[in-house]
Amino acid sequence: MFETLTKAPDDPILGLTAAFQRDPRPDRVNLSAGVYKDARGHTPVFRSVKLAEARLLEEETSKNYLPIEGSPAYATAVQALIFATAPRLIGDPRVVTAQTPGGTGALRVGAELVRRARPEAHVWISRPTWPNHPNVFQAAGLAVEWYPYFDATTNSLRFDDMLAALGDATPGDVVLLHGCCHNPTGIDPTLGQWREIGKLLAERELVPFVDFAYQGLANGMEEDTAGLTALLEENDEALIASSYSKNFGLYNERVGALTVLAEDAVRGEAAMTHMRQAIRANYSNPPAHGAKVVEVVLSDDALREIWRNEVSTIRDRINGMRGRFVKALRQAGVRQDFSFVADQRGMFSFTGLSKEQVVALREQHAGAPESEIDRLLREWLIADG
Repeated sequence: MFETLTKAPDDPILGLTAAFQRDPRPDRVNLSAGVYKDARGHTPVFRSVKLAEARLLEEETSKNYLPIEGSPAYATAVQALIFATAPRLIGDPRVVTAQTPGGTGALRVGAELVRRARPEAHVWISRPTWPNHPNVFQAAGLAVEWYPYFDATTNSLRFDDMLAALGDATPGDVVLLHGCCHNPTGIDPTLGQWREIGKLLAERELVPFVDFAYQGLANGMEEDTAGLTALLEENDEALIASSYSKNFGLYNERVGALTVLAEDAVRGEAAMTHMRQAIRANYSNPPAHGAKVVEVVLSDDALREIWRNEVSTIRDRINGMRGRFVKALRQAGVRQDFSFVADQRGMFSFTGLSKEQVVALREQHAGAPESEIDRLLREWLIADG
C-alpha cells in the first residue's frame, strides 16, 4: 500500500516546534507556534475556564452526541461575540453558525462550502499568511491566488498594491482576510482601509472569508470587531471562521465555529444543509467540552467579567512587551527605527531581521546567555541601521 510514498516535508510551524523539542540547549526559546506563555514560560489555564469546568463537572448529566452543527446555545454565544458591533446580525435568520474543531476546522468546512457553491472560485490569500491557509483550501480542491500585503522595506501594509491585485479578481472569487492580529506580520488595516476593502469587494462581487482567530488580543473585544463590521456594512455575503484557542486558552480543546452570512434566510438554510453534509462526511459532529466551557463563560455575567479581565491582561502584556522591546533597542544605541514593532498587534511580528540573521540566532546562539544574544542583536541592527 505505502511503498510508493516518500517522506512528506515537515509542517513549517509544527516542524519547528519538533526541532525545538529535540534541541538539548536549556536556554532555548520557542518562537514558532502561536501559543501565549506567561513570564514563567507557561501556557496557563484561565481562571474563568476552571470555574466553568467545575460547574460542568457538577452539573453535566450526559455525554451524548451533539447535533451535526453543534450546540445552538454555543452558536448564539459565538454570534454575540463576533457581531458585538453589528448586533442587528445576532440571530438574523440569514446568519447560520456551525460549531467546529478549532478555527482550522472552520476554515476547512468553509472551504468545502465554497467548493460546493462555486467550484471554479479562486481563494485570494495575503502574502505572507499563516502557512496552513493554502493547504486547507487546496486540500478542498480550490485554486489559490495571492495578493500583496507586507512591504519589507517599510514594514508596513502594501494597501494600494493589495487593492490593485484584488481589483483583478473574478466576480465570485473569495478573499481571505485576517480579522485582526494578522498572522504572521502583526499588521492590520486601519478602520478606513477596512471600509475601502469592503467597498471594493462589494463592487467586484467578491466574497470575504474572515479568519478571526485572535479577537480581543489587539485592542479590545469589541474594538477588534471593527474591521469585520466594516466589511459586513458593504457586503451581503461572508464567511467567518472564529477560534477560541487564544482568547480562552483552549488550545487543545479545539474550539471554533464557522459563521455564514447569506443574502436571505432561504440561502442561509441552504448553506447550513451543505455545511452539515460536509461535517458529517468529515468528523460527523463536533467535540462538546471546550465549546460548552465557552458557552458557560459567555452566558454568566460574573464568569464573563473574569474572562474579559484575563484577556485584557494577556493583551496588555503582549502590547507592553512590544513597547519595551522598542525602548530597549533605542536605549542600546540602535539607530534604526523599530517603532513599527510597537504598532503591530497580536502574537506575531516581522522584526526586519534577515533570514540569515534569524538562522544564525537559532543555530548558533539559541543556548547562549541572554547578554550575548542582546549583544549580537544590537550589533546586527546597528550595522543594518
